[in-house]
Amino acid sequence: MDVLTSLRSSFADEYGDARRLFLDAATAAGASLTAWENPSSGPRGEPLTTDVAWLGPQDAQRVMVVISATHGVEGFCGSGVQVDWLTNGSAARLPDDTAVLLIHALNCHGFAWWRRVTEEGCDLNRNFVDFSQPLPENPGHDELVDSFVPESLDGATLAATEAKIATWRAQHGEAAFQAARKAGQYKHPHSMFFGGFAPTRARQTLADVVATYGLTERRTVSVIDVHTGLGPFGYGEPICGHKRGSVALDRVLSMYEDSTGLPAEGASFSIPLNGTQGKFWQPLMGERYTYVALEYGTYNQERSRRALRADHWLHNQGDFNWDSEDAQAIKQAIKWHYYPATDAWKEMVLFRSRQVIRQTLEGLERFG
Repeated sequence: MDVLTSLRSSFADEYGDARRLFLDAATAAGASLTAWENPSSGPRGEPLTTDVAWLGPQDAQRVMVVISATHGVEGFCGSGVQVDWLTNGSAARLPDDTAVLLIHALNCHGFAWWRRVTEEGCDLNRNFVDFSQPLPENPGHDELVDSFVPESLDGATLAATEAKIATWRAQHGEAAFQAARKAGQYKHPHSMFFGGFAPTRARQTLADVVATYGLTERRTVSVIDVHTGLGPFGYGEPICGHKRGSVALDRVLSMYEDSTGLPAEGASFSIPLNGTQGKFWQPLMGERYTYVALEYGTYNQERSRRALRADHWLHNQGDFNWDSEDAQAIKQAIKWHYYPATDAWKEMVLFRSRQVIRQTLEGLERFG
């Protein structure tokens, strides 16, 4: 199926529709399916589920994993990538001894509620830390927390918070500000980029999936975790946290070459972050895995900051009417920032996802 045809049938505008598209496509492709139900519900009481599809030999020693909705609302993009792969014929052309595991809506709560965070209010991609050890500090966030998510969104309050942020940025520099805002923080559950006080349900779901499919027993696992919201509009950057000199980084570079983003070396649109999913895979797989966050650009970071500020403020108020004009204005703004649902953007997403998935499968075949 060509990209222009697929983009009109692979993406959905609601979590429930995305789930139906995924299940139908996985069934048609001959996948075996498993579901992890979430006890919370969506904004209209709809049930929430993380669905997992396996394609290929059950005993395959090489496995590619593609994950959608680690950051909830970003799942509109990741789900479309997964459905496109299932329907474009690629599933029938897997290399020998290779399987594909698709994890749909890992953070199904955030997907349904158009949020980046889980039902616990946690940024799942900051939640993969060892909670038995001292948690990372973020003094910049501590100083600015009431400006990142104020108690009110009235004009006077926002003017005061923006003035405080501008002063702090001028004093500390842009790199320090971005680290303060989004590197991860573990003290303020009402604020953005909160990594949690304990492992989230979604983190446990991922651990259950890995155990159920015996991924730690495979020879090589390559993970593509689909994200949006950072970088040039429509471009997909494979962001990697593997250390220089490791076998894993050498493999990533052989797959994605100079397009690989390396935050630790200042060679990425991302900055180094705390508690990302790579920290989950490392102790399980050692040098037998690769992990990249395939990050698709949308709009600028100031727009992201405003959208997240409003969304966190809304949910900090307690129960609210999902269909109210004010709530929908906030929700549509955050959804559009992380999922600009134009044909042009979706075409860029699918072109790049097909390329990265092909490069990953070719890499797995080379690695043996």
